[in-house]
Amino acid sequence: MTQKKLLGGLVAARFLREHWQKKPLLIRNAFAPVATPGFEPLTKREVFTLAARDEAESRLISRHGRRWELQHGPITKRDIAAVGDAPWTILVQDVQHYSTEAHQLLQYFDFIPRARVDDLMVSYAVDGGGVGPHLDSYDVFLLQGMGQRRWRISSQTDHTLVAGAPVKILSKFRAEQEWTLNTGDMLYLPPGVAHEGVAVGECLTWSIGFRAPTAAELNAAFMDFLRDEVVSAGQFTDPDLAVSQQPALIDARLVKKMTALLKPVARAASDPAMQRKFLGCYLTEPKAHVLFEPPEKPLTAAAFQRDASRQGVALDGRSRLLYDSDRFYLNGEALELAGSDRDAWRTLATARALPGAAISGKIKASGMAALYDTYCAGYLHLGG
Repeated sequence: MTQKKLLGGLVAARFLREHWQKKPLLIRNAFAPVATPGFEPLTKREVFTLAARDEAESRLISRHGRRWELQHGPITKRDIAAVGDAPWTILVQDVQHYSTEAHQLLQYFDFIPRARVDDLMVSYAVDGGGVGPHLDSYDVFLLQGMGQRRWRISSQTDHTLVAGAPVKILSKFRAEQEWTLNTGDMLYLPPGVAHEGVAVGECLTWSIGFRAPTAAELNAAFMDFLRDEVVSAGQFTDPDLAVSQQPALIDARLVKKMTALLKPVARAASDPAMQRKFLGCYLTEPKAHVLFEPPEKPLTAAAFQRDASRQGVALDGRSRLLYDSDRFYLNGEALELAGSDRDAWRTLATARALPGAAISGKIKASGMAALYDTYCAGYLHLGG
């Protein structure tokens, strides 16, 4: 399927120019099953199974008249039965961590840099189920899988929330447009557009969300990064201390001496290379709930190189690998690689796999050592 088909006939450049972070777009038959049979990354049963797993991030939301209830996962059949006849929905975040098909679905959106992608979320809902009218601070594509969902949107500026509700629901939602999406239809919404989706019968909906950190979040993460990255030597001393005539005064000499100790951090904070390194690590840092599983009995480095050259390698579904002009960044770590190995690692970052032919005799010692360390950490597996 071409990006033009996915975007309702628009080329990617025109979509980004006219719609991205500007206005909604409804696309009929964006991902028609007749064109891509069996595109559903997870079935209804697989969604329930995943929601019951400890490592998955899932929620069960139900509506009882005007009262809403929220339960965080793992979600069991007993939890669902306890909801009774009330409309409900299950949401599971980051399904690309658990499904090869989910990763393939995300690749259709590669006209947007992967550094901007947050996750692929699935929601299963019974008739009338949903999460209420709300708004998101990020861009989202809402792709309809099995069944139908009715979407209503509004450009309202009143963002008052229902007091005391366990989920962020708009108290005065006034719909301006409404559509019912069928299997394969897709709705794009820029940040800040109020919307509500309600299942018409049972349905599955896939949400492709994009990260948009606030300035406060980004700066806080940068400060944490600098704390670990910059070694500040020295200690405050004042052997030339004079008798104080104003003991409550912070005098100029004390300020000068103490601010001198801040200079290494200040220099690092303003260094473009340091800023790039931070962003690479930040944009690939796994979420708090993500855990990797190293091999129980890892191969020796020699055996790994032999098998990788035959079988190829593939990134774990939870791994995030990006690169810039200087470095590669894998799951929050910066990797320094020789120039001769960078082409292979760029291929790994883009395709998320490397065939054996791209490894055998082509990756040098440092690049192979990085591959082996990645394998030992559980970030990468044998077999393309």
